Amino acid sequence: MKNELFDLIIIGAGSAGMTAGIYAGRARLKTLILDRSSAGGQIKITSDVENYPGVLHASGAELSETMRKQAENFGVAFRQTVVEKVDFTGDIKKIYTVDGMYEALAVLVATGAVPRKLGFVGEEAFQGRGIGYCATCDGEFFSGLDVFVVGAGFAAAEESMFLTRYARKVTVIAREPEFTCSKMIAERVLAHPKIEVKFHTELLEVTGETMLAAAKFINNQTGESWVYTPPAGETFGVFVFVGYMPQTTEYRDQLRVDQYGYIPTDESMRTNVDGVYAAGDVRPKELRQLVTAVADGAIAATNAERYIARKRELLGLHHEEQPPATAAPAQAVFDEATRGQLEGILSRFEKPVQLVTVLDDSADWSAELKAFATEFVSLSDKLSVRFLQKGEDPALEQQLNITLYPAMVVLRGDGSPTGVQFHGIPGGHEINSFILALYNTAGPGQQVSEESLAKLRAVDKPVNIKVGVSLSCTFCPDVVTLTQLMAIQNPLVQAEMIDVARYPAFKNQYAIMSVPAIVVNDAQVTFGKRNLDQLVALAQG
Repeated sequence: MKNELFDLIIIGAGSAGMTAGIYAGRARLKTLILDRSSAGGQIKITSDVENYPGVLHASGAELSETMRKQAENFGVAFRQTVVEKVDFTGDIKKIYTVDGMYEALAVLVATGAVPRKLGFVGEEAFQGRGIGYCATCDGEFFSGLDVFVVGAGFAAAEESMFLTRYARKVTVIAREPEFTCSKMIAERVLAHPKIEVKFHTELLEVTGETMLAAAKFINNQTGESWVYTPPAGETFGVFVFVGYMPQTTEYRDQLRVDQYGYIPTDESMRTNVDGVYAAGDVRPKELRQLVTAVADGAIAATNAERYIARKRELLGLHHEEQPPATAAPAQAVFDEATRGQLEGILSRFEKPVQLVTVLDDSADWSAELKAFATEFVSLSDKLSVRFLQKGEDPALEQQLNITLYPAMVVLRGDGSPTGVQFHGIPGGHEINSFILALYNTAGPGQQVSEESLAKLRAVDKPVNIKVGVSLSCTFCPDVVTLTQLMAIQNPLVQAEMIDVARYPAFKNQYAIMSVPAIVVNDAQVTFGKRNLDQLVALAQG
């Protein structure tokens, strides 16, 4: 991998990155797309897409999956990894990730942006316990409760309508005198029977003990303040949609950024470094929408193609055209994204992997888990599964430290535990973490740099890390996969994925209202995405 030279490496698998991949692949450029998460970016957590030309109606997840398949059909490769640093100073651009270094003649940075926090009193303290930033990930936690949406833009308007699927009532809090999104979307929000809109209003503070108990608001015209408290025995939710922060930290010592952290470009998407481009929400721009992201990606790839042709000629490099990839074969149970993950991975397993699945008839989905495990292991002769009923082999359950049932535990071929457990059926986005757990156990596994290995093995005392997830959460698999790597590489670490929808007692015990929820040694609880350094710090206490 380290000696493989790509024509174009795209960092970020959102709409801009995948569009660039489609154009580059169609031009027969040897193209690789890197992303820390599964493909899709912000669009994959959008419930409905209705304003993209030529698409009458589709979910963001459906549209992003179509984009990925288009790119793959043109020969574009996708790899899930985390970029740690880059070197854009030479003719050959170098990208250092947790699983090694990649090289390319040109690079496109399309890393997008993450939700911006507002800064009101209590926001940090109650993140994950009532304060959220992803309606798709966390909306279901507020079924039958009151919800506040803070913001006046497109995201706030769209997500307020999405949240009406779950919430008893949605109140939009907008400091502006009117919505700043399109008039059509604004009118739909204002007309919705379950939505109330309060303009000229700001959120000052939220309070409570383990969960939200009150919120204080102020009218920024009259100065009048008021306090909301939920009915006795209830809590409520606050979702913040007030813009985004560009993900450019790893590039700021190589590329020029503006005062807000965005990467300026010219009309050709060129940055201040020759051969490096930027596209999508990582750029300063007036309109941040799907249609502008794909336009950026197309422009960037087209100009990169010309640059790469010149650079190959100057360096005397022979160009070998990339043939289009063939479509993934169909499977009976797994969707296209899963088949794309399975293709080639299961066949590369070097060693056997065992699954011990402990069923619990008190769980109405236990039979479904058994069917999933049975069909999955039939896909490879390197996989096997042993089924037990809860209490059938107490000594083994104690040895594997199983405390939640049902449970699916990953063992090496010799029967030794990896420390990895799954509680729930690993579907949705978590199918990726499940496959990676098996792949990293069987070998060859993800290539991990020596620096990252040292971090993974740095924990020097026994630690159990439970990650509460929702299968619709796009951020959760990153955290789950990193904790699994810690467990597989370090016998002192145990890593458990827990689908909070299937384990309400776990959810209630830790007052989980957002995912990912990271529980260390059944005591310390934190919420949100964490990188490897942060997870190691949590494990070390």
